[in-house]
Amino acid sequence: MDDGIWSRTGGSRLTIAGRELAGLRAEKTILLAIGIQLFIAAFSSFLVVGLVSMYDPGALDGAEIEVAAAGDAVADLERAADEVAGVSVTRYADAGAARLAFERNAADAAVVASREGGGGVSVVATAPDAAVETTVIVVQLRELLRTYELNERADRVAFLSESPLPLPEQTGSSPYFTFTYTVLIPVLVFLPVFISGSLVVDSITEEIDRGTLELLRVAPVTLGEIVDGKALAAIAIAPGQALLWLLLLHANGTPVANVPSILALMTALTTLVVALGVAIAALAPDRRAAQFLYSIGVLVFFGGATAVAGGPTNAVARLAIDSADATTTALIVAYVGIAAAGYLGVRRLVAASGFDG
Repeated sequence: MDDGIWSRTGGSRLTIAGRELAGLRAEKTILLAIGIQLFIAAFSSFLVVGLVSMYDPGALDGAEIEVAAAGDAVADLERAADEVAGVSVTRYADAGAARLAFERNAADAAVVASREGGGGVSVVATAPDAAVETTVIVVQLRELLRTYELNERADRVAFLSESPLPLPEQTGSSPYFTFTYTVLIPVLVFLPVFISGSLVVDSITEEIDRGTLELLRVAPVTLGEIVDGKALAAIAIAPGQALLWLLLLHANGTPVANVPSILALMTALTTLVVALGVAIAALAPDRRAAQFLYSIGVLVFFGGATAVAGGPTNAVARLAIDSADATTTALIVAYVGIAAAGYLGVRRLVAASGFDG
């Protein structure tokens, strides 16, 4: 069945691939997933602010808040507030007055700082409950109290019998930059890979369930050409999607370097995942069982690849910011070779399995 398959012109494969692409309009789940990615890429500059607030709430430092403060350690709190951008501290006569100001919305938060007998300071902070701005207020309060603590350490270091451990230096990197290039771009690049594998599993198992695979084989095409056509369609849509997402990111002010290398890497990974999908569909033609096994297989594959230093996610991030080295290039070449060998191996498996009747 598989003899001489690579000597054909490829017209049958392209016809089957075109049929598969035309049938994507009926795959509502696939179209929904693509639509979500399109929305994220098209509005990335707007969405990234909200996404970063969940990824790294510390990125919200700098928002303006008013703090009502009371207690005998307020002076040090006011000194700390002078060093934190966006925080204003107003002193009140006692804790009750500070909390009353908070309850009347005259302040965003209330803080009572009191000195204890052992020389320590007790701080009780009150913030809004379940309000939209709660995260911003809590982050700013955290920064205020952190600065307060650092000042206390600096004031008392001369009286300590042992020097405290030095704090790590601040990197100064932007959380928006970090999130965009280490999370957002890899997600947009690799989601089409998962979709393509799921697509080929559905396509093959559906043909078997409906009995239309036998009708295809009545035509002058081999089983290998049928599988190639379906795999070609699934592989082709992935780099097309990724390229569109990267262009939309660029239009939103997020430049991405080494786009051809990124597309080469994700196409190789797509080929590997599609080969996995074909193998699972051949060995477990039941649609639900095949999708379950595919999901487990993809999790194991990407989990293992990510655990390795310099995995695909890291490679895409380094390529996107133009900091790739020779190791990254070697990784791309290796994945291309593994993908080619993997797909050829799956082709032989398909021919040898009961899938070919």
